[in-house]
Amino acid sequence: MAKYTEDNIKSLDWVEHIRLRPGMYIGKLGDGTSQDDGIYILLKEIIDNAIDEYTMGFGKKIQIIVTENEVKVRDFGRGIPLGKVVDCVSKINTGAKYDSEAFKKAVGLNGVGAKAVNALSQYFKVTAIRDKQQKTVEFSRGKLIKEHEIAPTDEPNGTYIHFIPDETIFKNFAYMPEYVTAMIWNYAYLNAGLVLEYNQNTYVSQKGLADLLTQKTSSETICYPIIHLKNEDIEIAVSHNNEYGEEYYSFVNGQNTTQGGTHLQAFKEAYVKTIREFYKKDFEATDIRASIVAAISVRIQEPVFESQTKTKLGSQNIAPDENAQTIRSWMQNFIKKELDDYLHKHPETADALLKKILQSERERKDMAGIKKLAQQRAKRANLHNKKLRDCRIHLTDTKAERRLETTLFITEGDSASGSLTQARDVETQAVFSLRGKPLNCYGMKKKVVYENEEFNLIQHALDIEEGLENLRYNRIVIATDADIDGMHIRLLILTFFLQFFPDLVKNGHLYILETPLFRVRDKKKTFYCYSENEKEKAIQKLGGKPEITRFKGLGEISPDEFSAFIGQDMRLSPVLITPEVPIQKVLEYYMGKNTPQRQEFIIQNLKIEKNDFFIPATE
Repeated sequence: MAKYTEDNIKSLDWVEHIRLRPGMYIGKLGDGTSQDDGIYILLKEIIDNAIDEYTMGFGKKIQIIVTENEVKVRDFGRGIPLGKVVDCVSKINTGAKYDSEAFKKAVGLNGVGAKAVNALSQYFKVTAIRDKQQKTVEFSRGKLIKEHEIAPTDEPNGTYIHFIPDETIFKNFAYMPEYVTAMIWNYAYLNAGLVLEYNQNTYVSQKGLADLLTQKTSSETICYPIIHLKNEDIEIAVSHNNEYGEEYYSFVNGQNTTQGGTHLQAFKEAYVKTIREFYKKDFEATDIRASIVAAISVRIQEPVFESQTKTKLGSQNIAPDENAQTIRSWMQNFIKKELDDYLHKHPETADALLKKILQSERERKDMAGIKKLAQQRAKRANLHNKKLRDCRIHLTDTKAERRLETTLFITEGDSASGSLTQARDVETQAVFSLRGKPLNCYGMKKKVVYENEEFNLIQHALDIEEGLENLRYNRIVIATDADIDGMHIRLLILTFFLQFFPDLVKNGHLYILETPLFRVRDKKKTFYCYSENEKEKAIQKLGGKPEITRFKGLGEISPDEFSAFIGQDMRLSPVLITPEVPIQKVLEYYMGKNTPQRQEFIIQNLKIEKNDFFIPATE
C-alpha cells in the first residue's frame, strides 16, 4: 500500500503550477488547427489587456505581428507603472483590475492572463513606456533572465510584449492566419473606431456588430436589412438568411463566448417573446429562430465565466450585487423596447420577417410526419447500431463539459473503420462508419436528412437536430482515403454539412484528417510522410536505400500504426468558410450541374496517376 505522509504534500510556485496544469489556465493545448487551441488564448490574453486600455480611454491603436510561432503586441495606453513591470507579469494575483472602479467591465479580472503567457512561453519580453521612460524585462518559461534598467525614450506611452510559445508544451504548433484574422476582426467590431494593425494590414469598424453581420452574410441570401440596436452596455445585430440552422456570435466584455451562456440564452428568450407579442401570435420558438443570424455583445460588472478561457458566461446578474438586475430581465427590457420600436418604424422589415417565420412554420409542418418516422427508425437503429462506435465519455453519461474533449471520425468502409476503431482513444474518440458513397444532397430540402438513413443516423449521432447546443462531439473529422473515391466521399459529406448544418462548420467543428502517404524506414528508424517533400527529406535523413511504402487507403494502415496518426500529434485541416464567397455559390459550383466554368477548371487542373504519383496532365 502506498504511504501517505507529509512528504507526499507538495507546494508548487506559480510557474510550476501553470506549466504542470496548463489546461486550467488556457484550455486545451493543441497545435493551432483549432480556433480554441491554447496558443490563441495566449494571444488573446495579451490583446485583451491592450483592449482594456482602449476601453478606459487610453490609446486608439494596437499593433500586432504574428508569424507561425511568434507574437508581438504594442498598445498605446498608459503603460504598466515602471516599478511594477516584473510583478504584473510574474506575480500571481497581481494587477490593477481588482479595483473594480478602474476596470469595472474589463475582460480579465483574475490577474492570471499575462502570467500564464509568461509561464508558457520559451521567451517572453515586456517593455513598459511611461512619460519618456521605459522599463524592459525578459523571461524564459516564467523565470526572470534579465531586468533592464529604466532608460529614457522618445516612444509614446504604452506596453510592448513579445513572446514565443514554449515548443515543449505546444508541439508542432503554428498560428493559422485565418483564425488570427477572425480574432482581430472581432476586436474591431466590438470596439468601433479602434485601429488594429495586424501584419501590416489595418482593421477598423465604424458600425460595430452591424459590420460583423454584413461580413458574415450575403446580400443575396439575407431576407431583410440588418436590425442594429444598442445602448451603452448592450449591442445587438440580427437578421435572417436562407440557410438552415441558427447562427450566433456572442460576446461579454469583449470576450468571444463561443459556448454562449446566460446572456445568449436571455437574448433567445427575449427575442422570441417580443416577436410573439409584436405579431400577436404564439409562433413556435423554432420557427421564429430558424435561419436567424445574430450578434450579441453585453458589458457587465465582474462577469463569472465557467472556465479560465472565458468561453461561456455563468453570471445570472449584471453586477455582483445580489440586488442587481438579472441578465434575463435586463435583456428582456432592452429587446422589448428597442426591437418593438424598430419593427413599428420599419414595416417593410416587419413584413419580411413575418414572411420568413411563416415559411419556416410551413416547412416544419410539412416535415412533421417524416421527422417522427425518422426518429423512430433512429431509435431502433441505436439499439443495434454498428455504424457508431461511441466513446466512453458519452457511454458513461459523463458531465456535458467533457464534450469539448470528444472527436467523431466519419469514415467509409469496413477496413478503414475497423482500423480507426482499434486504434482510437476509446475514452474520447468515436467512429461513424458510412456504407458506400453518401447521397449528393445539393439543392435538396431538409426532409432528405430524415428520409436518408445515413444522414438521419449522422444527425442523431451528433444530436444537432435542434441546433448546436447539444452537439455531442467538439470535433467532427472526415477520414477518407487519399484517392479519387475518397476525395469524392469527402466532398459529399462536406456538402451535407454545408447544406443543412452550416453553423456547425462556421463554428469550427469540422475537420479533414490528414493521413500519411508514405512510410520511409530502415532497420532503426521510421518516418511517416504526408507529402513528396517530406518523403524526400526522410530519405536524405536515413541515407542508403530505405524501404518506401505508399499507403493507398486507410485500411492498409495497421491499427498499431494508425494510433500514431490520431493521437496527440494528429494532423487536422480545419474546414474554413470565408465570408467573401457565399456557401450556396460554393456548393453550386462544385456540386451542382456540370457548368462550363467547372469543366474549364477541371481541364486546366487535370492530373493523372502515374507510377503512384499524381502528375499534371500537361507534363
